[in-house]
Amino acid sequence: MNTRSILEAILFVAERPVPAAELAEVTERPRDEVSKELEALAADYEARESGLVLKEVGGGWRLFSHPQARPYLEQFAASPAATRLSQAALETLSVVAYRQPVTRGQVSEIRGVDSERSLQTLERFGLVAEIGTAPGPGSPILYGTTEMFVEKLGVNSLEELPPLADHVPPAQVVEALERPFRPGEVIDLRDEDDRHEADSS
Repeated sequence: MNTRSILEAILFVAERPVPAAELAEVTERPRDEVSKELEALAADYEARESGLVLKEVGGGWRLFSHPQARPYLEQFAASPAATRLSQAALETLSVVAYRQPVTRGQVSEIRGVDSERSLQTLERFGLVAEIGTAPGPGSPILYGTTEMFVEKLGVNSLEELPPLADHVPPAQVVEALERPFRPGEVIDLRDEDDRHEADSS
């Protein structure tokens, strides 16, 4: 891979302006070469009317979306595909993250409402996935978080999740979330809809 491609890849994932000196150190290239490649990359984006622009700002280089693309980006941000997670979905995601592997019935029991729609939303976003089935009546599906969840959270593993005590939920919720999964606790899902309210999301 050539220097320009390497720089482009680094800047694509960077969340702050990256100084040329830092890029030179990471790529093990001379700083002059890196500076020339950055200027050439910026010119290349402009010449081919790319949706991205490369600018030197805040003491470093960073990729931005093209200003003329703003109306389309606003439209995309308002679309269902880019909608933020609802409170119900966030609650459900928290339960799955701390209790996994967990069944829909167990999630609903902890939240106090049926969580099927929230789980479907989280699956659609790629944050939660089916990871197996639990022994017991009906073999309910077990859910767990995905690699994307860990990536979006900005941690290396689930072990880095903050302790529940830091958020001070009710004692019974902490107990329910921290209790290890036991097959004997599997809830019969046949009466689930009768026992819980529907999510508002």
